[in-house]
Amino acid sequence: MAETTQELIMYKKKDDTTLRVEQPTALLDFIQSKMGGMAKTSVKQLLSQRRVTVNGAVQTRHDTPLQSGDTVVISSGRGNIQLHHPKLRMVFEDDHLIVVEKQVGLLTVPTFPGSTETTVFSILKAYVRRQYPRAGIYTVHRLDRETSGLLVFAKTPELQHYMRTYWRQLVTKRTYVAVAEGIFEQKEGKITTWLTEDKRNAMVYSSPVDDGGDIAITNYKVVRENAEKDLSMVELNLETGRTNQIRVHLASKGHPVSGDRKYGHGNEFSPADRLCLHARVLEFIHPATEQTVHFETPVPKEFNRICSFLH
Repeated sequence: MAETTQELIMYKKKDDTTLRVEQPTALLDFIQSKMGGMAKTSVKQLLSQRRVTVNGAVQTRHDTPLQSGDTVVISSGRGNIQLHHPKLRMVFEDDHLIVVEKQVGLLTVPTFPGSTETTVFSILKAYVRRQYPRAGIYTVHRLDRETSGLLVFAKTPELQHYMRTYWRQLVTKRTYVAVAEGIFEQKEGKITTWLTEDKRNAMVYSSPVDDGGDIAITNYKVVRENAEKDLSMVELNLETGRTNQIRVHLASKGHPVSGDRKYGHGNEFSPADRLCLHARVLEFIHPATEQTVHFETPVPKEFNRICSFLH
């Protein structure tokens, strides 16, 4: 990768107190010792308000272990407002990135300039600007409106550009889970096709041979199935991240995602009343710390509920 992470501009905060850890200790004890004997209840209040970070990551547990060389930052009272939204859950936040889990029905970004529809982007933009009026939020990748799961956003345009440019090198694991129609004859395999996006008709077309489209590779494994209900739960790991890749690939195998109105061959019914596709695992090399970070969410309850899957 041509650029270095040191060249990326950090998301700056004002009026913070930065403390360096000199010997191993617990977070609560450390803050008390450095902040003039602050009461335990006051320290715990700072933590509950998400105003304490350790090495850039927000910490809420008072017994978080600290090591020599760690950096603890206590933000001013203006910062670290909690995110509350019924369709969006905060998973991780540090000075560089935000990772969230979105629910079905929420767009990642507006569909057209000037749109007033609520999106993940608009929610996070309001969230960061409530803390710091000049702060920004920048989209790294997207999920379809009807797909739930994990998304990462950058806090600077420089970091956004870096992550988009080197996305394939940075991402070490990207796992989805889907409920697909039918019982797979081959329980595990790799789907490789060339995808062509028709933006005019908002469709993606798949070809088994190179027809000038973008190569797309999806590894799949059937993890559970129910022959009586003619449904399979499939785990999918992406080698590429093309638009609608999983939906098109499963449909090309004759096993469209349950509830897929676009690629479901006319079968729009889903007993879960949704598109049964969820971005469950996201693992990547943090572009600022150069450490691998791993985020994971459970399989949606409705995926299990609609099938009562049998191994």
